[in-house]
Parts: sequence; C-alpha cells; structure tokens
Amino acid sequence: MSERLSTPSPTSFAETPVQKGTLVVGIVFLVVGIAGFVPGLTSGSLAGAGNGSMAMLLGLFQVSVLHNIVHLLFGVVGIAAARRATGSRFYLTIGGVVYFVLWIYGLFTAGHDSGANFVPLNTADNWLHLVLAVGMVALGVVLPRGRRTPVRTA
Repeated sequence: MSERLSTPSPTSFAETPVQKGTLVVGIVFLVVGIAGFVPGLTSGSLAGAGNGSMAMLLGLFQVSVLHNIVHLLFGVVGIAAARRATGSRFYLTIGGVVYFVLWIYGLFTAGHDSGANFVPLNTADNWLHLVLAVGMVALGVVLPRGRRTPVRTA
C-alpha cells in the first residue's frame, strides 16, 4: 500500500503537518509572550519599549512590554493561520523572513545603547531570532500541506 497527499477540507483546523507545525509555533510564541510578563520568569525592570528595559526573560533574553506584545501577536496570528494549509505555509515562511530581517537588524543594534534598539534586543535575542528564521522557513518549506492517506492498489 502506498501513500498520497490528500487536500484537507476547508473547515479543518491543524489537520495537516504544516498546520500542526504552525499551531505549535503559534502556541510557543503565546507562551513566550505571556512568560515575558510573569515575575520570576522575567527579572528586572520591565519598560514599555526601548533599550531602557532591563527585564530579562529566563535571565537571558532582554524583553520589554513591546517585545512581549510582538510575541503574543505572532502567537495569535500563528494559531489563526493554522486554520488553512496555505495560510500556515505563508505564516511560517514569511514569519521566518521577518525573523531573518530582525536578526540582521539586531546585528547592528543588539546590546547597544542606541535609540535604534527600540524592541529591545541583546545578543541572546539576536541569535535566537536566527534560529527562529531558519526553523520557521524550513518548516514552511519541508512540511507537507496535505494529509497522508493510504492508497489501496488492486
């Protein structure tokens, strides 16, 4: 018996591999966004935006209210995109490209006391953004858009 990819129904939610991957990525972004507001997981002074925020998520990643909101929004969009395979692929690949651009931006601003570092970013954030960029694009390209169903041969 062999397998083939079948097209998901228009009302399916997180049914295909790419949709499931998108749902997981979206949930992770939501969890990280929430964690950025939780004392104990985040230490230091949490500011609205800018490099003046001295808050550190898990003692490693510099965060601010703006940074946490961006993670929450990425999470919500990911969960919404998991409704359709095409939206999932778009979310993962375009989201990965956005994180790649953010990585490039961070190369020049991370850890600097510059007004350009408004997110804020530190070196740990910057390298995590590269990992996210590569991972999201890879998932968007590699994960199939259809379900694998057995094909009966006579």
